[in-house]
Amino acid sequence: MLEFVQPLQFGGGEFLTWAIVFFVLAILAAAVGARGVAGISMEIARIFVLIFIVLAIVALLL
Repeated sequence: MLEFVQPLQFGGGEFLTWAIVFFVLAILAAAVGARGVAGISMEIARIFVLIFIVLAIVALLL
């Protein structure tokens, strides 16, 4: 019996969703004056965007 192979899929969309969440958190924190929280949130969002980009490139190459 033949088995169908599923294509390799990464959860890249989840990283993008979390990046947007942390970006919004950073904007809200900056608006109320919590600069430390805003900076940390932006760093986390940046890391998630970079992970998303790497996974998207790997998925396109495979």
